[in-house]
Amino acid sequence: MAAYDYVIKGGRVIDPANGVDKNADVAIRGGRIAAIADDIDPGQARQIYDARGQVVVPGLVDLHVHVYDKVTPLGVDADERCLRRGVTTVVDAGSAGYFTFPGFRHYVVERARCRVLAFLNISSIGLAGAGLGGDDRVPGELESLKFASVEGAARAIAENRDVIAGVKIRLSDTVANGGLYEKEAYRRALRLARETGLPLMVHHAFSTVPLAECPGLLERGDIYTHCFHGFPSTIVDPATRRIDPVVWEARERGVIFDIGHGQGSFNWTVAEIAISEGFWPQVISTDLHSGNVDGPAYDLPTAMTRLYHLGMPLVDVIAAATIAPARAIGWDDRIGTLGAGRAADITVLAIEPVDLDLEDCQSQLRRIRERIVARAVWRDGVYYPCTLPNPWPNPMSISRQRSTWERLVIRDAEPPAPAPF
Repeated sequence: MAAYDYVIKGGRVIDPANGVDKNADVAIRGGRIAAIADDIDPGQARQIYDARGQVVVPGLVDLHVHVYDKVTPLGVDADERCLRRGVTTVVDAGSAGYFTFPGFRHYVVERARCRVLAFLNISSIGLAGAGLGGDDRVPGELESLKFASVEGAARAIAENRDVIAGVKIRLSDTVANGGLYEKEAYRRALRLARETGLPLMVHHAFSTVPLAECPGLLERGDIYTHCFHGFPSTIVDPATRRIDPVVWEARERGVIFDIGHGQGSFNWTVAEIAISEGFWPQVISTDLHSGNVDGPAYDLPTAMTRLYHLGMPLVDVIAAATIAPARAIGWDDRIGTLGAGRAADITVLAIEPVDLDLEDCQSQLRRIRERIVARAVWRDGVYYPCTLPNPWPNPMSISRQRSTWERLVIRDAEPPAPAPF
C-alpha cells in the first residue's frame, strides 16, 4: 500500500513563514502535509505531480474578495474564480452584513470547496443592493445610519466567530448619502472592531474622511485596503507626490496596508511613487468581483505579477499572499504555511516569460517580462487543475477602464493610448 496520496516532486519550495526556500518534495496523506524532504521515493505515492521548474508554496490566501455569488451584484463564484486560480482561502470583504450573513454562511461558506471566511460589513444589508458606488440610481449601504447597528453586528459576530475574521466599512461619499453619514458610520465600525477584538478593514476613496482620521485613527492590526489607488483620498499627497506623513505614522503604528486591487484601486504611478520611498504593501489581495474578473484584476496571481514586476522579491510576493494575510486575520496557526501535519493547502506556481503591456485600473500600461500563474492546487489534499484568464490582458477591459483616467489626482503625465484593436 502506498504511503502517500500525492507526492509533489522536484519543485522550488518557498514557505516564507518557516524560512524555507529550497528544492524539495512535498508528500500528502489523508488531507494533510505528511512530509517535506529532499527526495521522497515516488514509489511510495499513489500519484505524482512533477513540479520541476515550478514553485511550490502554501495555498494562496486572498484577503479581499466578493464571493456572495448570485445574491450581491459584485459576487463571483469562489471555486471557479479563486480556487481554480491557486487560492485555497478567501476572505469576503463585507458582502454580507448582519441581516444577510445567515444566507452567506449557508450558501457560500458551507458549500464552497475553497475555504471562505469573511469581514462583516458594518452595514446590516452589506452589499445586497450596492455596486461600486457612484451610481445615483443605486442606494449605497450607508444611505441611512439605521443600517449601521453595532449591536446587531456584534450579535452576528458572536454567532459566527468561527468564520468572521473582521469588520469592514466602505468610506466613500457615494455610498453614504453624499458623505453625510461617513464619519458616524466609521466611528461605529471602529467601536465594533474594538468591542469584538477584530481588525477593521477600511476602503477609503472619494471620502469626506481625511487621512488624519483614516488611516489616522486606525490601530495596530487594522487593514487599510486599496492602498495604491490614485483617486481623491490617495495615500500620495498630490501637491508633493510623496507619501503623506500620516500614512507613514500609521504604518509604523502597525496598520496593515493591502493592495485590494479591484476595478479602480491599483495605479501604476502611485505604486511606483510609494515603492521609490520604500513603502511596500504587506498584503497583496485582489478585491475580486464581477466587475474585474475579466480585467483589470483577473486573479491573485496577476496581482502578484504586478508587484513582482515592480521589484518586490519573489519570497516577499509569496509571503504577502500567504502568511501575511493569514496573520492579519489571526489564522496563521491553520493556513499560510507548509508545516508537516497542517492541512494540505498547496499551490504550484510557474513564472513564465512574457513580453507585453499589462494595464492598471485606469489603462496605464507597463511592459512586463515575467508572469506568475497558478498551475495546480490542493485544498485539504484534494487536487484541482488550474485555469487561466482568457484573454489576458483583455483589450475590452483596457478600453472600458480608460475613461476613469481623468478622475485621477495621481497619474502618468500622458493619458493612456487607445487600445490596439
